Amino acid sequence: MQVRRLVSRPVLVAAAAGTGSLLGAASGSVAAAAYFARKVITPDELQPDDVAILRHDAESVTFAAGPDPVVPGRYGVWLDGGAGHARVGEILDSDATSVTRRLLSVDRGVLDVGPARWNQYFYWDRPSVSLGLPDEDVSIVSDVGALPGWVVPPEGGRSGQDWAVLVHGRGARREETLRAVPVLRDAGWTSLVAAYRNDRDAPEGPDGRYNLGLSEWRDVEAAMGYAVSHGARRILLLGWSMGGAIVLQALDRSPLAEYVVGVVLDSAVIDWGVVLRHHGRLRRVPAPLVRMASGLLGSRRSRRLVGVREPIDVALTDWVARADELRHPMLVIASDGDDFVPIGPAVALAGRRPDLVRFERWGVARHCREWNNDPERWESVLREFVVTR
Repeated sequence: MQVRRLVSRPVLVAAAAGTGSLLGAASGSVAAAAYFARKVITPDELQPDDVAILRHDAESVTFAAGPDPVVPGRYGVWLDGGAGHARVGEILDSDATSVTRRLLSVDRGVLDVGPARWNQYFYWDRPSVSLGLPDEDVSIVSDVGALPGWVVPPEGGRSGQDWAVLVHGRGARREETLRAVPVLRDAGWTSLVAAYRNDRDAPEGPDGRYNLGLSEWRDVEAAMGYAVSHGARRILLLGWSMGGAIVLQALDRSPLAEYVVGVVLDSAVIDWGVVLRHHGRLRRVPAPLVRMASGLLGSRRSRRLVGVREPIDVALTDWVARADELRHPMLVIASDGDDFVPIGPAVALAGRRPDLVRFERWGVARHCREWNNDPERWESVLREFVVTR
């Protein structure tokens, strides 16, 4: 998932200007709540540089200190607006103003001093380029049109009855899911890395907005249908961040869920209500305004105000409350260090359904970066789950 601020405090205040204070004027409150709601569901167009390279040599790169460069693990770095890419590993040195990390490779372009963009995916291109694995471009037909995907066959080269559908997060790229492909391939699973509506390389949905999984599930269903039509009889669903919310809706709504034998949720949104409240607190947005935003999203009367075609009922995304409805074995991976999706719902879901959920808890990993932080553990956990399906 590409982490971006959902909303900022100054713009919310500006939305209410001219009609009284944020809490004191009803019209101002509605305007600000609608703005908050729109920010949550509007795809991010801009991917700004967010780190600074201070110096480098043949073996290391030094970054200005910041929330990303200081966390242990291995990561990618987009260079020159995305034209170039490098990968970095362990922290070699740090102080209050800078962090020096081992340079693992320059994959394309030129590494130079200046602004860059952190790439938590680590991988920067399709499986054949980033992983050196055979892949195939495929087209998956959903109700919004043709969605691009990659198919990576298992070891041996022939797809059989075991298929995995990999679903990335909000504003992210398909490359986010590639970390799972080698494990799946070695275990005999075909990987289908699928796009969904409003991705940069996919058709827009009818309203051009994210629906928090409540419409995107149809695209996962289409991917499952593609797998079944190509021989799948057992399906794994893997979802990162909002991709997890999409997967959960597909399990609930699609008749093809009967093919699913296991689910992997990484930093998944298990309750959008918790995520919205969390970001409201981070940006000092008053709790009543956040509740109003949720109400606007779910109201048929306010659809045009927030720009959606179908109401988005946030309560339908609360899988802690709906835990009794779940019926598929799950591997749930989450981190205390996740600053975008709070860990609380994952902990609560594991407590509610210990019969279904294997819960793996990380400490310092940021959002969707448990693999980056400890790839050996992450891959081992996934492998153990997959081979028991």
